[in-house]
Amino acid sequence: MFSDSKIFVAGHNGLLGSAICKKLIASGYTNIITRPHKELDLTNQASVDSFFSDQRPQYVFLCAGLTGGIMANNANPAAFLYVNTAIQNNVFNAVVESDVRHLIFYGSTCAYPKNCPQPMKEGYFLTGAIEATSEGYAAAKIAGIIACRSYNKQFKTNKFIAVIPNTMYGANDNFDIENSHVVSALIRKFHDAKTSGSKKVILWGSGQPKREFIYSEDVADISIYLMNNAESLENSHYNIGSGRDYSIKELASIISNIVGFNGEIEWDMSKPDGAMRKLLDSSKILKLINTPFTEIEHGLKMTYAWYLDNCIS
Repeated sequence: MFSDSKIFVAGHNGLLGSAICKKLIASGYTNIITRPHKELDLTNQASVDSFFSDQRPQYVFLCAGLTGGIMANNANPAAFLYVNTAIQNNVFNAVVESDVRHLIFYGSTCAYPKNCPQPMKEGYFLTGAIEATSEGYAAAKIAGIIACRSYNKQFKTNKFIAVIPNTMYGANDNFDIENSHVVSALIRKFHDAKTSGSKKVILWGSGQPKREFIYSEDVADISIYLMNNAESLENSHYNIGSGRDYSIKELASIISNIVGFNGEIEWDMSKPDGAMRKLLDSSKILKLINTPFTEIEHGLKMTYAWYLDNCIS
């Protein structure tokens, strides 16, 4: 990408999209295209085609989509399937029909089997049954990953780059209790308990599942590197992870300390845990780029500071 290349960041107000915009601006890119949902509905094929025809972006970071934690996925599997597949299909088709040079698509660890060997290698994709609690979302992400390599194969191109980052957190995350992922949900719960004077916080599941967490700006840095080195990439997806995972109990302890909640944590064993472990083998991408990852406590402190500055009135 040149400094004046036309770069479309879809989902620029979200967790990853905002981090990519921040990093692009800091790196001197001056021609970044964004559109809020009210101006461009990516689930509408005609609107997407018109946008690509008018704006003619050269590079696309496809960060837009419907995301959420176990509660949201359980309640709205059809919505997670429909919205994400519609966005992917519409944007991919427009990219093929336009002068876009490269697009990065973001998959999910939900696309790997529920009982996948750990750490999860790219080669374990489609080797077993997926986790039922995120089935709709996972199906959409699986379709997106397959679409990237299928378009590349059929049209003899390397336009499509698929990556699977592990659980992201950072500024502009969704802190709604019912629709958020684990990090933002815990920050919100512990903060609300602290400010209300509550002595106890009840959390879902056993706390035993382990997750690998990665700061959104680290994923943004790697994404920009991949976009600038697309010609040397394989027609396969790439895992993006920090290489270290934590149990949900460990994460809860770290976040409660950062927030300053000193009460009791109770685990509701009647609620689902989801997959027990999702550690990625990111050795393939680390052979290309050896970048230091943000330490989790530092990243969580920055995330909580952003939450206080932007979500608390």
